[in-house]
Amino acid sequence: MSETAAQAPRVPAKTARRVPGEAGDANRWKALVFIALAQLMVVLDATIVNIALPSAQHDLGISDGNRQWVVTAYALAFGGLLLFGGRIADLWGRKRAFVLGLTGFAAASALGGAATTGAMMFGARALQGAFGALLAPAALSLLAVMFT
Repeated sequence: MSETAAQAPRVPAKTARRVPGEAGDANRWKALVFIALAQLMVVLDATIVNIALPSAQHDLGISDGNRQWVVTAYALAFGGLLLFGGRIADLWGRKRAFVLGLTGFAAASALGGAATTGAMMFGARALQGAFGALLAPAALSLLAVMFT
């Protein structure tokens, strides 16, 4: 071994800086796409439901007085559980909370699409709100960590 190689300090693997263009950099941009699509899904959901609400009301036999509960069930669950969803993401881990929120939101959306009664639709919308409340803070915290 040469004298200069023996004297050069070794940099521990944990403190080594990531060089732009490495494989991890590409994974970071892929994650950004998934996080952006998930956030879009949560935000766009209210618009889609408002457009489909008249035909869903007719098909499911929901009265005019109960029609607003389709929107309110989602908003109530989402707003009420948003802080709790952030805390769960802290306890369980951001990635795990994100994946759970995303799969739960998709499953609740499928349940709402397959609803045969008004009560089933209200329940599916409340589940969507609950899983959206887990998904949104996890997605935002992943962005904050990955793009410093």
